[in-house]
Amino acid sequence: MYLTRLSLTNFRIFSRLDVELPRRVILLAGANAQGKTSVLEAVAYLANFSSFHAASERQLVNFNLPPEPIQVGRIVAEFVRENRKHTLEVRLILEYNGNQLNPRFRREVLLDGVKKRLGDLYGQFNAVTFLPQMARIMEGAPSDRRAYLDEILSQVEPGYSRHLNDYNKALTQRNALLKILGERGGDVRQLEPWDGMLAGHGANIMRARIHVLQELEALARPIHLKLTRDAEVLRLGYQPSFEPLPSPKGQLALPVQASHDRGGLSTDELESGLQRALHAAYREDISRGMTGLGPHRDEFRVFGNGVDLGDFGSRGQNRTALLSLKFAEVHWMRERTGEWPVLLLDEIMAELDPQRRADLLSVLGEVDQALLTATDQDMFTPRFLSEHEVWVVRDGRVGPLSSESH
Repeated sequence: MYLTRLSLTNFRIFSRLDVELPRRVILLAGANAQGKTSVLEAVAYLANFSSFHAASERQLVNFNLPPEPIQVGRIVAEFVRENRKHTLEVRLILEYNGNQLNPRFRREVLLDGVKKRLGDLYGQFNAVTFLPQMARIMEGAPSDRRAYLDEILSQVEPGYSRHLNDYNKALTQRNALLKILGERGGDVRQLEPWDGMLAGHGANIMRARIHVLQELEALARPIHLKLTRDAEVLRLGYQPSFEPLPSPKGQLALPVQASHDRGGLSTDELESGLQRALHAAYREDISRGMTGLGPHRDEFRVFGNGVDLGDFGSRGQNRTALLSLKFAEVHWMRERTGEWPVLLLDEIMAELDPQRRADLLSVLGEVDQALLTATDQDMFTPRFLSEHEVWVVRDGRVGPLSSESH
């Protein structure tokens, strides 16, 4: 899979950008605040329909636009998948309607010129993104790791985004009912329809997470052994808030460090088990006014030689583990879709030592297309710079280095 053309209109710093992209590695070089990361952000948006950088999607629309009742930012990409050409367009629309401080935001997405529901478009375009802030996958909150799994599964697993969306809607309704029951009392059997919805969608989410972590671990482990020169064995530990496996005799709970094979559990088994667990937790949930069990409370941890790297790993260990995980993600997407994802790397070289840079650059030779950003071209070898495209980004303009010299 690879992009052939990218067009941006009123997106971030870009009033207008229209470039044809070669099927190869492209280095976007330039000073800070020139638009390098915005190019990557636009491409990543086509895969996840969310921004890896903006606190609010309204920020994606160029703030220098003249005041108008309706302002529109556009991302239009032409790409090739399975030897077929496609066009994906995202329209980011701000409607002021007299309210200059809080405009209404909406978006429209079109595939090959036809408007589609967002849920039908996940997986049409795949990208793997490396960002310095992705250290939060290792060191951040459980919600950061859940978001990571949700992003990659939504791109590849059919129906995952729909199950996730429907689960969250049912969770909101169940939590609202729990608060009412806690404040006013009432028949707890009112929770049963929401239990059924949570268990049904939650089982599909859990099964997808179980399998993706097993598959990523299998791919990441040999990569990590290579990166650590056989010094560290990597393991990904899934920690569901609802444990579907029975506890061993005489053991109150499964230890966090233990490895458990949940891959053989069917969706029906997960659904019935989660529904029973939700029912058993009625009293506690009503007391708290929220649902304490389910995929919205799941977690996974990264272990090196049995040590939880998120809690006890050094910065170097965490960086190497994250690199192994992202390399595995590239190959996992290739295995699941039959296509290489577009690889996006934002200033990642500055975070790596020379050996890790060489390891990362070796992966670039495998994918169809990669876009990198850098403020300092000295982080790349002369051979790399001669073999790959180097484009300059300056004041919202993007073009090959060769044209910059004229």
